[in-house]
Amino acid sequence: MKPLVSTEWLADNLGEVLVFDCTYYLATEGRDAMAEFTAGHIPSAGFFDINAISDPDSDLPHMVPTPGRFAKLVGDLGISNTSRIVFYDQKGLSTAARGWWLMELFGHDRSGVLDGGLPKWVAEGRSLEAGLPPRAKPTVFRPDYRSTQLRGIGDMLANVSTHAEIVLDARPAGRFDASVREPRVGMRGGHIPGALSVPATSVVGPDGTMLGRDELRAKFAALGVDGSKPVVTSCGSGVSACMLTLAMTRAGLPSGAVYDGSWSEWGSRPDTPIEV
Repeated sequence: MKPLVSTEWLADNLGEVLVFDCTYYLATEGRDAMAEFTAGHIPSAGFFDINAISDPDSDLPHMVPTPGRFAKLVGDLGISNTSRIVFYDQKGLSTAARGWWLMELFGHDRSGVLDGGLPKWVAEGRSLEAGLPPRAKPTVFRPDYRSTQLRGIGDMLANVSTHAEIVLDARPAGRFDASVREPRVGMRGGHIPGALSVPATSVVGPDGTMLGRDELRAKFAALGVDGSKPVVTSCGSGVSACMLTLAMTRAGLPSGAVYDGSWSEWGSRPDTPIEV
């Protein structure tokens, strides 16, 4: 299954795939993802809550859960190892890639992201459903955890010295260079030493869909990302980083890994070096 699917493809295949709204809003955005899902969602869609499908024992937001917890939670959503899945979000291309990446992390390659998301679906006059969907019939999902696609703070601290991996930061440029304050109270500004700024919005075109393969390859090549050196993506809390991972996949480049703790972890610790 392609990592990005069109609205036309989804409309033609609605009965053949599982569809999930994977929207997440920062507290500063003042929006309620579940309320908006209930008001109107793509027919047959369920809600994939990245805050719930996470590690409940971490003090960091929506960290990757254990394989057993992930298997239980997605199984409760009706996801099995044979499921084909499409994730979308209410903003367009913002948070749905997190759902796609989580499935990839736990060994499931049969999922994709709706290019343009709900805004494109609505703009084309396609139908919506309101209310909560029927409870899914639980099934069994057997995870095949791929540890190479995840990085922790120990890996990132080591990389500051070795520069073995290229670090791409998906936050807005103002947060990267600390000219804009972080939305989380008490968080330091700046970036991981040596990281490169690639705002998640820069891989999306004016129409809200992801840039094409050639344009993405050129954009990454200008940063020295050509597949010859491994890449780690980072952001504020491990969500928009997945957009860069998706963009690299679309460009035909190795998808690399995601630093799950991202700036929520790095920027909150007193022992991590920062560049401004």
